[in-house]
Amino acid sequence: MINIIRTLYNRVFSSPFKRPKLQWYFGKVTIGTPYFLPRRWIKDPQKPGWSKSVPKKIGFDFVELGWKTKWTDTDFRFEWAPIWSFVFFKWQVAIIFQAPEQNHYWECWLYYTHATDKTKSIRERIDQAKKGFPCIWKSSSNGVETTTCYWDIILRSKYSNDIKQYNRDQKLKQIGIK
Repeated sequence: MINIIRTLYNRVFSSPFKRPKLQWYFGKVTIGTPYFLPRRWIKDPQKPGWSKSVPKKIGFDFVELGWKTKWTDTDFRFEWAPIWSFVFFKWQVAIIFQAPEQNHYWECWLYYTHATDKTKSIRERIDQAKKGFPCIWKSSSNGVETTTCYWDIILRSKYSNDIKQYNRDQKLKQIGIK
């Protein structure tokens, strides 16, 4: 348990990314860890050699960040946010780590953590991550195109760039100045 807390604190809370907010839940057991309600495995008396799940009566669950790689070793995909859960009979207390723009946040954080050169400075690693995993999305509504750079939303203000500066640079590239 201490190792999970230390890892989460050191790797997320002290990173250049905005800190996730803690969402608390108090109530009946309804928060999955991550896909199923809290449970434990016991030997199945009807099927020797098999196990079956039963609801957890009392206990803790510490679920780390769920992620996978899709097509390449740097194509990170977010699955679920970290969750800490305590169950006491039919009641549950859960702490869920809610990040801004959750999918983009965790995928960019994974790229920054796993695919950048750790010998470089924080700013150099962010620049490397932005080049390798741009996370810039364009959307259109009623004929108006909007560009969103999620790096600027999820990074702490001293590490993010303004989207206006990005758009300016793109226009300068288009006309051949930069």
